[in-house]
Amino acid sequence: MRLLWKLVILLPLINSCAGDGLLSRPIFTQEPHDIIFPLDLSKSEVILNCAANGYPSPHYRWKQNGTDIDFTMSYHYRLDGGSLAISSPHTDQDIGMYQCLATNLLGTILSRKAKLQFAYIEDFETKTRSTVSVREGQGVVLLCGPPPHFGDLSYAWTFNDNPLYVQEDNRRFVSQETGNLYIAKVEPSDVGNYTCFITNKEAQRSVQGPPTPLVQRTDAPPEWEQKIQNTYLSIYDNLLWECKASGKPNPWYTWLKNGERLNPEERIQIENGTLIITMLNVSDSGVYQCAAENKYQIIYANAELRVLASAPDFSKSPVKKKSFVQVGGDIVIECKPNAFPRAAISWKRGTETLRQSKRIFLLEDGSLKIYNITRSDAGSYTCIATNQFGTTKNTGSLIVKERTVITVPPSKMDVTVGESIVLPCQVSHDPSIEVVFVWFFNGDVIDLKKGVAHFERIGGESVGDLMIRNIQLNHSGKYLCTVQTTLESLSAVADIIVRGPPGPPEDVKVEDISSTTSQLSWRAGPDNNSPIQIFTIQTRTPFSVGWQAVATVPEILNGKTYNATVVGLSPWVEYEFRVVAGNSIGIGEPSKPSELLRTKASVPVVAPVNINGGGGSRSELVITWESIPEELQNGEGFGYIIMFRPVGSTTWSKEKVSSVESSRFVYRNESIIPLSPFEVKVGVYNNEGEGSLSTVTIVYSGEDEPQLAPRGTSVQSFSASEMEVSWNAIAWNRNTGRVLGYEVLYWTDDSKESMIGKIRVSGNVTTKNITGLKANTIYFASVRAYNTAGTGPSSPPVNVTTKKSPPSQPPANIAWKLTNSKLCLNWEHVKTMENESEVLGYKILYRQNRQSKTHVLETNNTSAELLVPFEEDYLIEIRTVSDGGDGSSSEEIRIPKMSSLSSRGIQLLEPSTHFLSIVIVIFYCFAIQLLI
Repeated sequence: MRLLWKLVILLPLINSCAGDGLLSRPIFTQEPHDIIFPLDLSKSEVILNCAANGYPSPHYRWKQNGTDIDFTMSYHYRLDGGSLAISSPHTDQDIGMYQCLATNLLGTILSRKAKLQFAYIEDFETKTRSTVSVREGQGVVLLCGPPPHFGDLSYAWTFNDNPLYVQEDNRRFVSQETGNLYIAKVEPSDVGNYTCFITNKEAQRSVQGPPTPLVQRTDAPPEWEQKIQNTYLSIYDNLLWECKASGKPNPWYTWLKNGERLNPEERIQIENGTLIITMLNVSDSGVYQCAAENKYQIIYANAELRVLASAPDFSKSPVKKKSFVQVGGDIVIECKPNAFPRAAISWKRGTETLRQSKRIFLLEDGSLKIYNITRSDAGSYTCIATNQFGTTKNTGSLIVKERTVITVPPSKMDVTVGESIVLPCQVSHDPSIEVVFVWFFNGDVIDLKKGVAHFERIGGESVGDLMIRNIQLNHSGKYLCTVQTTLESLSAVADIIVRGPPGPPEDVKVEDISSTTSQLSWRAGPDNNSPIQIFTIQTRTPFSVGWQAVATVPEILNGKTYNATVVGLSPWVEYEFRVVAGNSIGIGEPSKPSELLRTKASVPVVAPVNINGGGGSRSELVITWESIPEELQNGEGFGYIIMFRPVGSTTWSKEKVSSVESSRFVYRNESIIPLSPFEVKVGVYNNEGEGSLSTVTIVYSGEDEPQLAPRGTSVQSFSASEMEVSWNAIAWNRNTGRVLGYEVLYWTDDSKESMIGKIRVSGNVTTKNITGLKANTIYFASVRAYNTAGTGPSSPPVNVTTKKSPPSQPPANIAWKLTNSKLCLNWEHVKTMENESEVLGYKILYRQNRQSKTHVLETNNTSAELLVPFEEDYLIEIRTVSDGGDGSSSEEIRIPKMSSLSSRGIQLLEPSTHFLSIVIVIFYCFAIQLLI
């Protein structure tokens, strides 16, 4: 009433202010939100925010759970502006829904509701956790079981005394919803104590549960060995279900139907895991469970029993519309309608009821079987099904076909590797039936679609012949041709024997080895269907080219011989041996090589050959020979024995050369007369002793250099690049030194390009042509004699200047005219440069287009006439002739054969030819024609 009175008094003022637009209703600028407050901070203060604008400024009230808060009666509630402050909050009296109210003269507004809750978590109970036992390899769940709390929790686990948390991986998982620890496939290392840690971040507190022991157990909860399966039976049938489980201790069984325990009665018998229900009726349908239980666990096996009652129905399993069979064959036409209880079956052929006979049988399942089919059995067959709920019919047709017969089967064959053969497989069959041929080799299908290297199907529709090209040993075996139709499958088999050269012998061993022999043994390899007739032993050394056959004792190794002595080996050589077998087909692959072994050492028997020598310096006797190859040295410590004596002497001098690669020995003695003859022979030795000596050879001692210089030396130039040096032969004797030939030296005086050439000629030759020289250059030449001791003194030098270079410009402005077999040529005279030789004449080189032989015509003029049969194109070029040699050639000119020329006339070979030159050429050729 007092408030109403105030409003009456203030109403004019309010209207006045409203007219000026200054008053405004309360509008929230801040509203309270839900708060979860940590219980452990209960001595602090909770603030629920609330603020509003308005004029005049609003004042505030608060409601808790719909009831106004009396700030005068509650010491721990106070207003802070529009916000509600709750000091030292308590869960029992302060939890709830709070709402702020803002009021001024224009009215009151309510804020959204805000829930105040307290986050907390209590301690775990201290009682000991039960031991969790699990078998190795099974999964297990360790329950955390958080204590009373409010607020979001996070979970972690520790293992034994490890301060670190259990890490999650592909076997371990901690649920952050329940806190449970999941371990898949428990391992022995997982056994121990597990402790759950819980953290409430909002309550700002963590707690630790009591440890849960995890142990590995040897007894097993129940596990199913046999479960019940869904079963569909007809009314009045009997049900027999059996379930079986293993466990330790042994489980006991309980049966349930639709979740209710099933008890024995008149039609229901229960014994352990066995359930028997007799004379089923529709009410027996339902979901049944077999429960197996021991002290650790109970497990269930579930199955549905459906008891059916209906008239016969062919909709899901009709009689086959068309059944195909061959004459003489058997057929079963099935009749399996759905009917509950089972229907009684009878058959009709057309309108005739069928009865059992010698060929016709009604099978227990209702099917009709007919033996030894004839053409007259074709027709329509009707199955009639009857039970207490009704009768139903269904009809199908029987179609009789002629039999398929293999007329040409494959036959046994005996072939040689590499041959090509055809295995026949041909049939006669009903024209309306498609036949398919499939070949098998040793039980495996031959896939002819993959382009197999050796197999190919040949023939038409009714022919399944198989061609085997380039047959191999591994193609021996059984070949089966199968003929498949929609009605039957026929087959015929043939054995193919492929014979080939023997396989490689095996286990080649060297059992004893001497200096020249070796004992070998081996085992025969596969004979590849043809008996082994002969063995051959081959050997290889580091010095042989590939494998070579060796002599043996016995000389002939027949197919029953498995050891032999190899003879004729070289001492002190490493040998490998292998064995090759042969039969009537051919020679097979060789065996693997034997172990590498060395023959024993012996005295060398091969003497050096090609004993020679001579030359060297004065007072020297040089002896040479051809060194003995390593395979003939016969042992270690190999060397050469050198024996020599002057011709006419009776005493031999003897020297040894220990180097195995030596092929030269020099004996020095000042008393040796130059070019004295010696008898020489060379032998061999090794650690086993001295071997053979070569035959005697005459070798001359060294000689002096020639003492005389050649006389009459002269030189002349033939061209820009060629000169000839000549001299007189030296008349020599033993005192002046033997002359074997001459050495020509030549050089220039150009300090920038000084060069010395050296050319030797042998015997009594007294001239030498030297080519490759520089043009227009002074060359000096000198000659000296030589022999095995060296060169003698040189003759006084002579000199000559080479010719200037030949002309560098080729003949130009070439024109030609062809009449019958006469060719007129004309060209401009070539002018030379100052450093070039003058033109002395010209060479015309011509040849037929398809021949390599070139003809040459020389002339001093700038024209020429050729008489040639122009049956083919001719190629012509012209070059200059000078003292310096032949100059540059013109480009090759092609003169076409007569038949290709449309008219006679002059052909200009260069488009730049001056008109006056053309006139001159025409006039020249015309004059030649008049003279002719």
